[in-house]
Amino acid sequence: MQSWLLEHEPQVRMGFFLGIFAIMAIWEILSPRRRLSQSKLIRWSSNLGIVVLNSALLRFIFPTAAVGIALLAEQQGWGLFYQLQLPGWLVLPLAIILMDGAIYLQHVMFHAVPVLWRLHRMHHTDMDLDVTSGARFHPIEILLSMLIKFAVIVTLGVPAVAVLIFEILLNGMAMFNHSNVRLPLALDKLLRWLIVTPDMHRIHHSTIENEANSNFGFNLSIWDRLCGTYSRQPEKGHEQMTIGVCDMQDTRFLKLHWMLALPFMGKIQHYAIHRRQWKKPPSN
Repeated sequence: MQSWLLEHEPQVRMGFFLGIFAIMAIWEILSPRRRLSQSKLIRWSSNLGIVVLNSALLRFIFPTAAVGIALLAEQQGWGLFYQLQLPGWLVLPLAIILMDGAIYLQHVMFHAVPVLWRLHRMHHTDMDLDVTSGARFHPIEILLSMLIKFAVIVTLGVPAVAVLIFEILLNGMAMFNHSNVRLPLALDKLLRWLIVTPDMHRIHHSTIENEANSNFGFNLSIWDRLCGTYSRQPEKGHEQMTIGVCDMQDTRFLKLHWMLALPFMGKIQHYAIHRRQWKKPPSN
């Protein structure tokens, strides 16, 4: 089974992407959390356009992608897990959890380092959040993220099947927690003890700096709780909060060519983490 999954990795990932995308898109229509403020046609064409561009770029520059690096590490015996010779039943969940922690740290870094924030702010200039927002990343950030992922895989010795599972989880959870869907409050509160919910992650896309610099997790919510970056609720409430970047509330940044130009525009002022005064996020 594992060998079949790895041999058909692109098809498996595409199947999960299309299936989860369809489920979340229908859910958004049936039970939306917020009223959208911008043209869905413009946003979807741009956000899905960047998905196609990034996918083609990754396949061209890194033909074997993360799974290929994992197979190479396995052949060469590189990484901590291969040196420790841990049993497979332990390595699989441990690898997925540690890779998720690495993604959390990477996300914090892209907010904290000004030159990296230049790249990452394209993700935050979406003025609405829905299922397409989860894949709205600048191509340069995507390439850097892949290199960081390679380093984590080789350092830990993550098995190829764990990489594939993690990639599917990360992609699926990004679509889920960026979606404009309504969950019962009691269910949301319960799920937050394990995973990042849409209401939890939406706070991270607030124009208020202290909220945007909280809730960095994509999969597991434990990292924000452990590292003190967890915020329970937005100051203005989910219906009234403003999505985006405070000094870039401009509809032109919803269009693909302006999205690609964003890292090379304007100055980085007080938005990155180390340039602002910390205020405790609301606890209610």
